[in-house]
Amino acid sequence: MTQMIIFTDLDGTLLNGETYDYAVTVPIIQQLKSLNIPVVPVTSKTRAEVTTLRQDLGLTAPFITENGSGIFVEVNHNPFHEAPGEQDGDYYVVDLGCPYVQARAGLRVIANELQHSLLGFGDMTIKRLQNYTGLSAKDAQEAKAREFSEPFITPKTVPPEQMIEAVESLGFKVVVGDRFSHLIGPEAGKGNAVKRLVALYQSLLPAGETITTVGLGNSPNDLDMLENVDYSIVLPGPEGPHPHLANRGWEIAPAPAPQGWVDAVTAICQRFDLALPS
Repeated sequence: MTQMIIFTDLDGTLLNGETYDYAVTVPIIQQLKSLNIPVVPVTSKTRAEVTTLRQDLGLTAPFITENGSGIFVEVNHNPFHEAPGEQDGDYYVVDLGCPYVQARAGLRVIANELQHSLLGFGDMTIKRLQNYTGLSAKDAQEAKAREFSEPFITPKTVPPEQMIEAVESLGFKVVVGDRFSHLIGPEAGKGNAVKRLVALYQSLLPAGETITTVGLGNSPNDLDMLENVDYSIVLPGPEGPHPHLANRGWEIAPAPAPQGWVDAVTAICQRFDLALPS
């Protein structure tokens, strides 16, 4: 049987971009589990946010948080021969990011370098974050529970190239987004985290066997992941795929999330003769 791992963004990919609905994905996730195909969330969300969602979706595979800053493996569902990282509560943690206090301090220094105020999640009250994001109070609290990175409102008057140069000169990396950007540590990144996790899974296989990796995403935030998998699938929005992802030769799912996710995953399994149980 083909050894496959499915890496997936959440908002706008596995979840509906507006309503966050995911009900249609639950049956196929259970079918993939029965085939021992891990479904690995790769997201800008925090551990707290993903933990809640994993419980609702019935996911047990590892997950990647804060734009590739942390890999979390549930202690009670550890597929590897050894602990892959330090234990922290219910999880083993592979730490690729920087401490949150360091990210907060870095954002202040970068704002001084740019001579432009940068409003991070740590600067906002729960209510203010709700106003910016539309999240519930509980969800906003979980979104603020950062461990390795600091999201901030993308400044519209600072060219992305200038911001990237300022960030990298201070030893950080930045994932620039339309609404929010994310300051992350120099070793973090969705692509690096994907490669680290694939190596862990590869260690379970006999010599000569390889893993097929599939990535699904919908925004430039997912570029680093999509560039580091074997098969990249772009989830379109209501008006089509994001312009930065549309012309890269990658597959485009036939519909927006979450139905498009189901259709794309079903098609890739059929391509590799992986029969999903009914």
